Amino acid sequence: MKKNRIIFWTATILIALFEGVMPALTSQTELAKEGIRHLGYPEYFGNALVVFKVLGVLALVIPQIPKRVKEWAYAGFAFDFIFATISHAAVDGFDFQAFFPLIVLAILMVSYVYYHKLNASKI
Repeated sequence: MKKNRIIFWTATILIALFEGVMPALTSQTELAKEGIRHLGYPEYFGNALVVFKVLGVLALVIPQIPKRVKEWAYAGFAFDFIFATISHAAVDGFDFQAFFPLIVLAILMVSYVYYHKLNASKI
């Protein structure tokens, strides 16, 4: 049980750092804005994405959030990582920029699996 909790929180904190803290702190830098433009998206899309990422992270890390909301947050992040891979691969080919979201998706999947393991043991 303790091992499951450690694995869950390690994976979830990594997601929170990659998808909540970093985007919130760096979204208004010129590098981030150029990254969004480079992929062909308008600047407001990047701003909206950051808002939804921060909300998603809050949904994952706050224990009182209903399970259904957490499921939607996991789904939203999965879509985000899949479409980030597609966007990067379409613009620049399949290089590390296109592959990296799949690595983060794998971490998200670990968080999701262990979230369910922890909740199954509470029944």
